Order: sequence, then structure tokens, then C-alpha cells
Amino acid sequence: MFTIGEFSKATGLSIKTLRFYHEEGLLLPTSIDEATGYRYYDGSLVELARTIAFLKSLEFSLAEIREILGRERDEAALVAALERQRKVIDERIRNLRQVAKSLDQFLAEQREGRKLMTTVEFQCEEKVLPSMKIAALRMHAPFCECGKGFSQLGRAFWSKMNGPPMMLCHDCEYQEVANYETCFPVKSGQSTGPIEVRDLPGGRCVSLLYKGPYDQISRSYAKAIAYAKEKGYKLTIPCREVYLKGPGMIFRGNPKNYLTEIQLMIDEGEA
Repeated sequence: MFTIGEFSKATGLSIKTLRFYHEEGLLLPTSIDEATGYRYYDGSLVELARTIAFLKSLEFSLAEIREILGRERDEAALVAALERQRKVIDERIRNLRQVAKSLDQFLAEQREGRKLMTTVEFQCEEKVLPSMKIAALRMHAPFCECGKGFSQLGRAFWSKMNGPPMMLCHDCEYQEVANYETCFPVKSGQSTGPIEVRDLPGGRCVSLLYKGPYDQISRSYAKAIAYAKEKGYKLTIPCREVYLKGPGMIFRGNPKNYLTEIQLMIDEGEA
């Protein structure tokens, strides 16, 4: 018989762990001295203790280990359980690889974004925008669905377009389901169906060029808003995004080379 200390040394399990496994009914001592309460373990339990420790290292729960060992320690049941756990581990490895890939991409975007923010070419400036005639389609949808609006406008006004596509953003804050208008400057035309043709007033704005994919544009918004605050300007909605270079009708191009002009309109009454 081993004392609990000797059994601990023989199995690599701490006394605290052995007591816990006893309380959980997972690894019972062979006998307990009624007078002292000391636990004693038969040498045949050493391999069982090592098996439990191994299964625990594979992140089986105590309930799963108890179920495996409760099947009269059937070898087939143990093998089946290990095969299931191997699949779980393989899936976790795949997920961690994807996480690592996403992290690498995020870090690269952060480095590129910081570089662009310090480039002289991409600094805030103030502009006076002229009024223009636009064809606009109001949408209440995630921004990623704006392409449907531009396609609808393109089919209806392809021969009357008079400039790059634009978006008028009517929300004061970020919304997953956003309130915006997809627009094209047009030479002429009449409203038709959900598409409205109207004059878009001009005005003074804080302008900032952004180069890169659309889902990374928020850093440039932060820079433009900070500039406006520093100048003491009050901004008004809708703000505008002008897509100077983006995905074509057939070829998407490289999102890293997309060029967007952010235009934050200044409230002239507060400037």
C-alpha cells in the first residue's frame, strides 16, 4: 500500500488533486484509516491515476473522464473518446490558425494605416464644394450592400452621369443598418420610382483623402473629425464619401488602392 504522499510521488499528482479526485468519486483510495483518516492506495491504481492525468491534460472534463472510466475501462470506449477529442483539437488548431491569420492581417493594416495618416498627401484640408444635380437612392441597409444602389442608379442614368459615385451618410453615429443615399452627379434627368433627382447644395467642408479598403476607413474619419474639433467647427449631416477610385463593374481591383474622399460638411452658421 502507498500512503497518499507516496502515491502522489508515484503518479505525479499533487495530494490536493488526489483528495479532489476522491471527493469527485473519480479515483478512490483502496482504504482509509478510520482513526487518522489517512488514505492508502494499492499499486494497481498507479496506471489508473496516470490515465486520468493524461485525459485531463487533453482537456477532457471530469464528467467525460468519469464516463470513460465508468465503462469498465473498456479499451474501445477509450479509443473512441480519444478519437473524438482529436477531432476537437484539430478543429481548435484550424480556428487558431485562422485567428493568427486575421491577427497578422490586422497588424499589417494598422501599420499601413499609421503610415498613410502621416503621409503629406493624405492630410486634412478645407474646400468649398459647388452645388450639383444628383440622382440619389435612399437605402436603409448595411454599408456593404451599397453596391446594389449604385447598380440600380447606373442602369437608370448611365448616359447622364457627370462625375464619380458618392454616398450621403445621414447617421450621426455608426449604425450596422445605416441610413444613406447612393448618388451619382448627373447632367439632367427626372426622378423615377425610388430614385430622386435633385440639386445637392454646395458648402464648405473638411476634406480628407483615404487610400485603402472601405472597411478600414474609420481611422480617416477620426482624423477628419479631430481636425474639425481643433478648428472649432460644428459639422452637419449628411457627410459625403466620394469614390474616386474603387471596384469596377467587372474587375474589383486591389482594395488597397481604392481612393475615397471624405467630406465633412461645416455648419456655416457655426463656423
